[in-house]
Amino acid sequence: MFKKILIANRGEIACRVAATARRMAIRTVAVYSDADAHANHVRACDESVHLGGSAPKDSYLRWEKIIEAARATGAEAIHPGYGFLSENEDFARACAEAGLVFIGPPAEAILAMGLKAESKRLMEQAGVPLVPGYHGADQDPALLQREADRIGYPVLIKASAGGGGKGMRIVEKSADFAAALASCQREAINSFGSDAVLIEKYVQRPRHIEIQVFGDTQGNYVYLFERDCSVQRRHQKVLEEAPAPGMPEAMRRQMGEAAVNAARAVNYVGAGTVEFIVEQTGGY
Repeated sequence: MFKKILIANRGEIACRVAATARRMAIRTVAVYSDADAHANHVRACDESVHLGGSAPKDSYLRWEKIIEAARATGAEAIHPGYGFLSENEDFARACAEAGLVFIGPPAEAILAMGLKAESKRLMEQAGVPLVPGYHGADQDPALLQREADRIGYPVLIKASAGGGGKGMRIVEKSADFAAALASCQREAINSFGSDAVLIEKYVQRPRHIEIQVFGDTQGNYVYLFERDCSVQRRHQKVLEEAPAPGMPEAMRRQMGEAAVNAARAVNYVGAGTVEFIVEQTGGY
């Protein structure tokens, strides 16, 4: 069991990790930016280390500083929370090289699933159903415009390295695509350090269903049913319902099996979530 961990995140997730660690008699180290010097997550931990400027790229995305902080405080492991560095395989590998445990999936699984475009290619190969779209490596704006026109509007532009509702733009018509793409890329580079995007058909009457999966190091996988996260604001869920209301048992089983196939395709270890967009056509 660890005696001390560093939480490489902020806000509610950092507070929750700190509370759980306290119940397990594990000491915690917070990291913070200029803007978060007096934030709740700093007060929730036993120690704290300043990282840098208010922008994430100047603080929470500086994984070299985070590893340095872990070493300086004697932390044995780093919990990345969600977002920020939780999907950064370089960070996971750097933790191992520094003799620190990365509390999360293996670097190989992060590499496979951390970028939305790459994960979509893998899911396509594994037979997992996908929303129609473009997730290629060519990021030429003219090509992206042509792909959006081919898919048909409305489309959704999404940061490939993104999460947490950031780096997403809905585009209703072709004339608006270029401006929306530029805006999305600016937010993506500031939030995630990459301006790569993918394009999906925008489902106008969706249900957002998440399936919880767990995998171990022996190749065993299970799904633990679903959460309906359809109530959202600015692409951020504000309410979760479990089980999903009105979910037919056959669809629950189909989605659960698809989620397990997704986890198995990347040799995932630990707890994970597979997200599905379900188009409503008179119910589920």
